[in-house]
Amino acid sequence: MNRNNLVRLTHRWVSIAFTATVIICFVALTGSLPFWVFYLPLPPLALLMATGLYLFALPYATRWRNGRRAALET
Repeated sequence: MNRNNLVRLTHRWVSIAFTATVIICFVALTGSLPFWVFYLPLPPLALLMATGLYLFALPYATRWRNGRRAALET
């Protein structure tokens, strides 16, 4: 498995974890839980942002790398 597929797989599983923590926070609104429960979605969200930015930039980086390789061959 190459790095790109690993990042995609990580992004998918972290999105499931993020969704679960957001659901937990909405359920926590009905009870009286400590305030730190509402910070639980932040670590998965940060990881989602990092992997999402990588996946967003991947086609542009590939295109730039291929264009640069073609320029070197001519």
